[in-house]
Amino acid sequence: MAADSLVIVESPAKAKTIGKYLGSKFIVKASMGHIRDLPKSQIGVEVENDFNPKYITIRGKGSVLKELKDASKKVKKVYLAADPDREGEAIAWHLAHYLELNEKDQCRVVFNEITKQAVKDAFKTPRPINMDLVNAQQARRILDRLVGYKISPLLWKKVKKGLSAGRVQSVAVKLIIDRENEIDAFVPEEYWTITAQLKHKNSAFEAKFYGLNGEKRELGSEQDVQEVLAAMGTGTFQVIDVREKERLRNPAPPFITSSLQQEAARKLGFRASKTMSVAQQLYEGVDLGKEGTVGLITYMRTDSTRISPVAQEEAKGYIEEKYGASYVPEQPRVYTKKNSNAQDAHEAVRPTSVIRDPESVKEFLSRDQFRLYKLVWERFVASQMASAVLDTMTVDLTVGSATFRAAGSKVKFHGFMKIYVEGNDDGTTEEEKFLPPLAVGNEAVSEAIDPKQHFTQPPPRYTEARLVRTMEEVGIGRPSTYAPTLETIQKRGYVAIEEKKFVPTELGELVIQLMEEFFPEILDAEFTAHMEGDLDHVEEGTENWVRVLGQFYESFEKRLEVAEDEMKEIEIQDEISDETCEKCGKHMVYKMGRFGKFLACSGFPDCRNTKPIVKDIGVECPKCHEGKIIERRSKKGRVFYGCDQYPGCDYVSWDKPVSKPCPSCGGPMVEKRNRSGAKHVCTQCDFSEELVEDADQAEG
Repeated sequence: MAADSLVIVESPAKAKTIGKYLGSKFIVKASMGHIRDLPKSQIGVEVENDFNPKYITIRGKGSVLKELKDASKKVKKVYLAADPDREGEAIAWHLAHYLELNEKDQCRVVFNEITKQAVKDAFKTPRPINMDLVNAQQARRILDRLVGYKISPLLWKKVKKGLSAGRVQSVAVKLIIDRENEIDAFVPEEYWTITAQLKHKNSAFEAKFYGLNGEKRELGSEQDVQEVLAAMGTGTFQVIDVREKERLRNPAPPFITSSLQQEAARKLGFRASKTMSVAQQLYEGVDLGKEGTVGLITYMRTDSTRISPVAQEEAKGYIEEKYGASYVPEQPRVYTKKNSNAQDAHEAVRPTSVIRDPESVKEFLSRDQFRLYKLVWERFVASQMASAVLDTMTVDLTVGSATFRAAGSKVKFHGFMKIYVEGNDDGTTEEEKFLPPLAVGNEAVSEAIDPKQHFTQPPPRYTEARLVRTMEEVGIGRPSTYAPTLETIQKRGYVAIEEKKFVPTELGELVIQLMEEFFPEILDAEFTAHMEGDLDHVEEGTENWVRVLGQFYESFEKRLEVAEDEMKEIEIQDEISDETCEKCGKHMVYKMGRFGKFLACSGFPDCRNTKPIVKDIGVECPKCHEGKIIERRSKKGRVFYGCDQYPGCDYVSWDKPVSKPCPSCGGPMVEKRNRSGAKHVCTQCDFSEELVEDADQAEG
């Protein structure tokens, strides 16, 4: 039977999956993303003509468009099935324009998940192209184009060729710089803790100093500690109060884009861009053997935690059968919007069917696909489960006139914790702490008293997870923008990654300094969040996109004129190193790349020699015993360790070598770190030892 309908999606993978569901009456082809955009060579926006955009066909799309045009002439009906968001709606609109379709016809098909039933249902209810969505996307694109193409030439003229300024990206860089300034300005404060190792009958537990003479007391110096130790005397600890409570712990909501990126960073070590790439694969479909190609998760660009009643009912049945009725909450869980501007057009990110548990599809998935699918599946199922119940116990003890406090908890009913517990940015996990059965009047014997000095720590630098969370909290960007924003600020050399954390570069600080002086509203998080809200109103049909742009441009144009006249030319001087170029003999200078500083020849462009900055870690090479171990970076920015006698000695290690030999076999040791801490591990035998670190000094 000849096909009578053409369906156009963005990607070949999506086309393949949908084509299997629709059958022979449909031809399914891919546009390979956008087909039209603003030109790169000019601003492409007629500001005086209501910001009319001048779109051109994207270079290299000619053959794809010819194929789509030819196919459209052979069928009775063309359906546009791009992704269900602003970007997808804009792609559909551009396709309609090129193929000469009426945008008011029932040509647009959307689905939140690529499963057979969802796709077939979507084709029963096609709709016209939603111009409110298109205009919201157009407004964002034009807004970003005006900022980038108006400010960038100024930076080229006044600072350096090749610089650029972006609207959302600039705010992200400013957040990183502000955090660095907080760290630089931070003044550590001393404080102390006193921990008592106690024993009641045969049970050991610990208690921490709370106060003196019944009042809470902070310890700010060693003198304070000595005062407490004197007040304790040599008596035994006596229990004066016991408080037992039952505490409920509720599950985290199902994933939205930002929380998916954060949790994948914490638990899987994924960059935001990698998370979205793998999620796209799971959304578009994976071949599951006899079951065929199936989309495993729902659409992954969303800021809504809404779950369909059908998915909730399926989850309830699975949980009841697998874990029992006690693990099902009394009422289906409904999660409120975290962001007041969150759009509710999509569901949360969830598995398309909880019946496909991770182990049942593992053989069909790559390692990364399996790990991310498992994360999404566990988070969703846990979000539909009963709360965990914890028994908590707080005990106050006195010795002399000092009060110590011990706290313990144990899980009475695991509930959702049977499957999944949300991670956190400092990598710590909540562990059960058991206290012996204590009652008022009981005594405990002191095994050891441990006073310890600490210093308050500055706020941590932003990891990708922390920055995404902050951007979401202050309303900067939207689900589709987080990952590309983080990529862009690195590619432009405004920030670098050091130990998986963002560090501003000198170039980034200079550009932001100029932006703050002449375009402060661009860097104002509140202003940017307000603009995002206006774009949301355009999408909802309650605001006119031309008016939104006009209100912005009125003040922006005035600032451009002032900057043109008053911004001074700045010459960026490279910092000269002590090293000379082995190729031409000139001095090497420090440059900043996306993975941190490196050395480059000052004779550029005549000499293009570059080399990494090496760091001696003070360890003898365990292989040749002549060279020293130095810290290096791979092409992708990952730190590794190698011998400085390379290529004469080819020793390399991803783990940091340590100077002391293994006490068991004498072999070389390396330091291994993970979220639970650090340890020294022998490379030749099974010996390992935990490293004891001050919790305040450990990485946050």
